[in-house]
Amino acid sequence: MIKRVGVLTGGGDCPGLNAVIRAIVRRSLMHGGYEIIGIKQGWKGLVENITVPLRREDVRGILHKGGTILGTSRTNIFKNPELAGKAMENYKSLKLDALIAIGGEDTLGAAKRLGDMGVKVVGCPKTIDNDLKGTDFTFGFDTAVMIATEAIDRLHTTAESHDRVLVCEVMGRHAGWIATYAGLAGGADAILIPEKPINVDEVCESVVQRSKRGINFSIIVVAEGAKIEGQEILSSGKTDDFGHVQLGGIGAMLSKMIEKKTGFETRVTVLGHVQRGGSPTAYDRILATRYGVAAMDAVHGGHFGVLVGLHGNEIVNVPLAEVSEGIRTVDEKFYEMTKTFWGF
Repeated sequence: MIKRVGVLTGGGDCPGLNAVIRAIVRRSLMHGGYEIIGIKQGWKGLVENITVPLRREDVRGILHKGGTILGTSRTNIFKNPELAGKAMENYKSLKLDALIAIGGEDTLGAAKRLGDMGVKVVGCPKTIDNDLKGTDFTFGFDTAVMIATEAIDRLHTTAESHDRVLVCEVMGRHAGWIATYAGLAGGADAILIPEKPINVDEVCESVVQRSKRGINFSIIVVAEGAKIEGQEILSSGKTDDFGHVQLGGIGAMLSKMIEKKTGFETRVTVLGHVQRGGSPTAYDRILATRYGVAAMDAVHGGHFGVLVGLHGNEIVNVPLAEVSEGIRTVDEKFYEMTKTFWGF
């Protein structure tokens, strides 16, 4: 019989994590008979046996707070057999009966592998980039889009006042959901995403066409993972535990190319981690809460090896194996629709 349930948050922080943790604890109280154990610093906490109890009083007042009270890391427990063995050893020594892993592709990939090793695991989808398969939306995405959209709104006034082209670099390693949504909502004049190699001439032509109609400013939104001539732009040669390179610099490179080709003064704004910070939107608080409730319901119902995902307006259980089949990229028709507003 399942009594002790571990909960961890892995990967990058994002608004809504605390709402999930709160919902898991509160739902466990409704079901009764459960002890929730918080695992600190993601998979690192399982390897190093760093835990805290999660009771009603521990999750009071955290719904609106950004970040995660459990902390997080990008530790890859399958980087070597010793780490994986230690994680399994501590899982058993903690006398955990099940584990809820809240995270993105890497965290959930590790969760699936633990599930294959016999751990009763439930996944909860979290990624700023909104690129997880198995769910229509991840919490944190709406907050990031709101922050990016507000930034674009503010950039408009400076761009128009100074007759400048302003390039706004937003998050999006392999998928351009934030760039597409925020660019469309903020009235960007071009939106550049990882799914489509950047055509600099096309971007510059949109700037020139606007100037021919007397509009001497433009806003260009670019995802950090967008490619020029098929190449990602890196801020360093470093990689994390999962082999991800450190991106950065696409906005600066693009701004120089635009200025050289068009003659317009061009500046860049990089939003970076600002998109992860602060309180989650109402939508993200509700979505995260629903995910937390559904994750605890899955545990209570004995449904393991699953991700709780949003399909339409329903939360459903999706096999974790489906999440590891790649990422969910921006729909081509949706992206092409945004070109309606390029150069106008």
